[in-house]
Amino acid sequence: MTRGHRSPMAADRSGMLEARFHPRIEELPAAAWDALRTDGNPFLSHAFLAALERTGCIREDWGWQAHHLGLYEDERLVAAAPLYVKGNSHGEFVFDWSWAAAWERAGGDYYPKLLNAVPYSPVPGPRLLAGDGPQAPQRRETLVRAMRQLADAHGLSSIHANFLAPDDLPAFDDQWLARSDVQFHWPNRGYGGFDDFLAALNHKKRKNIRQERAQVARAGLRLEVRRGDSLSADEWRQAHRLYEGTFDAKGNHAALTRDFFRALGEGELGAATHLALAWEGERMAAMALFLQSGEALYGRYWGSRVEVPGLHFELCYYQGIEHAIRAGLQRFEPGAQGEHKLARGFLPVRTHSRHYLADGSFRKAVHAALAREAEAVDAYAADLLEHSPYAHRDA
Repeated sequence: MTRGHRSPMAADRSGMLEARFHPRIEELPAAAWDALRTDGNPFLSHAFLAALERTGCIREDWGWQAHHLGLYEDERLVAAAPLYVKGNSHGEFVFDWSWAAAWERAGGDYYPKLLNAVPYSPVPGPRLLAGDGPQAPQRRETLVRAMRQLADAHGLSSIHANFLAPDDLPAFDDQWLARSDVQFHWPNRGYGGFDDFLAALNHKKRKNIRQERAQVARAGLRLEVRRGDSLSADEWRQAHRLYEGTFDAKGNHAALTRDFFRALGEGELGAATHLALAWEGERMAAMALFLQSGEALYGRYWGSRVEVPGLHFELCYYQGIEHAIRAGLQRFEPGAQGEHKLARGFLPVRTHSRHYLADGSFRKAVHAALAREAEAVDAYAADLLEHSPYAHRDA
């Protein structure tokens, strides 16, 4: 695929826009990129995406090639999108393996495809960065049109835009297939402390959480939450070793390198990163890694070298909830999937993706399958809400 090429786009009210595709995010100006973000979501920061590339997490032999899109007006970046050429569907969390298999059985090449997303991060947020001015909606549409032109020019099977923010959705026309799923997010109802949160739960859920926390307390581990820039190089090595070992033990690919973990302790990422740590003497026994914006905490990775009942829930959920309350955050998003989160105070929230399949017949078949899937997801979400862990349904 041609790298770094340029395409003129239709004029908006401010003049002619030019679309450029970049093989490295460092080719795009960091300050201009970050100025286009409409919230403080750290996963869309130039620093986060650049760290993934710089530290060897984005590799062609792992199926990732950066191909970021920028819209320019008189050499000024006015809109952008994180974009990747994908050689597989790993690290995306919106699963299209069955589509790939069906297309390849029919004799087509599903890969490479285009992906508008944040690698390895099922975190909802803006994917079409256009600021919040009056021209933003039109510029988001222009970004989507540029993706379509790129895919059509190179004969790619498909484009996928995952975990979109609400403001992104109108930019995708009816040629794009809509898909939805469910995550579990914790809402902060203005709690003064963890006990206030527990008091809002029904009796059974409150009792179970207290029992889980008591199990961890009896294990004698020392718990703390630390900001990323407070960890030493050796502590970051220990944290990465726990992450890598836990991923390997479960047969998963640990795609984040030690250098990437170390980068999370530096500069603006160091201030946004937090870790819940469990210590056994002077050795790190377990860790959960979070990133934080001004309004939300995002749970990402966990690792442990000890078997302690309830420790995963303590570090990944309860320490995160306590931190979110202390920091006055509006919500805590602990990651993808996990119905077990419902019993621990997390409520179902819909996530959204959009998919463009170039072949009309294939698109029609997948559309029918997605209609059936949507009915099942709607029923699932409704059933979850009927089993709210809170004492009052409107809590």
